[in-house]
Amino acid sequence: MELKELISSEASPALGPYCHGRKYGNMIITSGQIPLTKDGEYVYEIKAATTLVLNNLLSIVEAGGGCKESVAKVDVYVNNLDDFATVNEAYAEFFGEHKPARVCVQVEALPGNVPLEAAMTAFVG
Repeated sequence: MELKELISSEASPALGPYCHGRKYGNMIITSGQIPLTKDGEYVYEIKAATTLVLNNLLSIVEAGGGCKESVAKVDVYVNNLDDFATVNEAYAEFFGEHKPARVCVQVEALPGNVPLEAAMTAFVG
């Protein structure tokens, strides 16, 4: 099997020496995404930031042939656990009845002083 690089024209550009994601067989693993638009604008309001990050991640999953329902796990890193309820609200609105496994932890700092970063793992086929 080939390790394929995934690039989404809808997600923000990588800020370092990494790609948007990788696909190996039927597994898709994304790099972390922060709330940065494809035009380079940061989003700091937590609900809008969460939705932007999830949409950017889904666009990478879709570049690998996946869809929202193929997302198996989401790792979420927040600057402030006081935002947990708002993140949950945006997450529930985004996924609807589909409920991927999830990790959500507080971290000390993120690039651009954004409120969260997340990554997805999905399976296709």
